[in-house]
This record gives sequence, C-alpha cells and structure tokens, in this order.
Amino acid sequence: AVGRYNEFESLRVAGIRYADLRGYSYDRTDVTARALANTYAQTLGAVFTQESKPFEIEIVVAEVGLDSESDQIFRLTYDGSVADERGFVAMGGASDAAEERLSTAWRPGMGLSDVLRLAVDVLGAGDNGERRTLDAAQLEVAVLDRDRPRRSFRRIVGPLLSRLIEPRENTEVPAVALGGPGAGPEAPAGGPAPGDEPESPTQP
Repeated sequence: AVGRYNEFESLRVAGIRYADLRGYSYDRTDVTARALANTYAQTLGAVFTQESKPFEIEIVVAEVGLDSESDQIFRLTYDGSVADERGFVAMGGASDAAEERLSTAWRPGMGLSDVLRLAVDVLGAGDNGERRTLDAAQLEVAVLDRDRPRRSFRRIVGPLLSRLIEPRENTEVPAVALGGPGAGPEAPAGGPAPGDEPESPTQP
C-alpha cells in the first residue's frame, strides 16, 4: 500500500478481521485475494461517494495459487476501482516510469535474486535521471512462498537480503524461481527461513 498511513492501516486491520472471521466461519480456503479486494473496493467506493474527501491511498492484494498460472494480483485505487494485474505492479512516485522499465526487463520465471536486483535497479532510478544506491537497510522485502506449509507470507531481512541484492558477479547465491520448488532458503516445516523476521500475528 502507498499513501496516507493512517488510512491504509485502518483498511489493513479491517482486512485482517475480515479474513479471520471468514476463515473461522467457513474455511481458510474461502479467504481469497479476490474476496478481500472486493471488500476493500466497497469501503473505498463508499468513502469516495459519501465523504467529503476520498482516501489518498493505493493498495495491492496478491495471492499465490497452486501454480504461477493461478496467481492473482489486484490493484485498488482511491475510488474503489479494481484492476487485475499480471506479473508485476509498481505504485507510488514515478510508478509509470517504473512499470515501463519492468515491462522490458521482467520475465516470467525469474529467480528471486534476479527479481530483487531488478527491483533495486528500478527503485534506484531518480526522477531527474540521477541514480541512487540502495542497500538492504533501506528496503522492506517480503515474498509469498507457495511451498510454505501454513503461511505463504515471509519477510526477507538482514544478511540474506544483502546477499540476494548483491551484483551477480559478487554473489554465489543461486537464482531461485519465484514460487517454485525450493523458493528461498530451506526452513523447518512451519518455521521461518534463515534471515526471516519473526511473523507478527497482526500481519495479513
């Protein structure tokens, strides 16, 4: 999410409550990205039409399926509009330029380290043509790993992130297919991978 923190944080908390209630009342498999996106869209649309000022936010809701063909990405804007995206999404400042760069450099099946280096390269492109160098301390990175047994969301932090974003000639970290078998470092079943940040119970 991008925009005003208090606005998208209130939606995030509402989304957690919706997912908890629906999963408890029915089944965890009934909590889908499409259903959550529709719930957010209703709230954003109501605020847009009924309040004096719409929410100044943009949200992405993503879900990994059993394979890459069933993955889903939805982009929601301030008026409640929902767009079905494929492959990648860029939000925030200079998002048009970022998406143009991604459209030429991104390809399906890229390895995790390749994707992260591409993202760092795109984020490092300044509005005035000047480039900036980004390190791991300036980034927030998370992946949705379809092979995790309980929870697909996990953060990538610390030394692992630093190694993954190093230029290829300076790193021995192998490229790992996003969402494919062995995505990310091995971890005990249900436990965090090396470099993971402990999961928060309030994280969607």
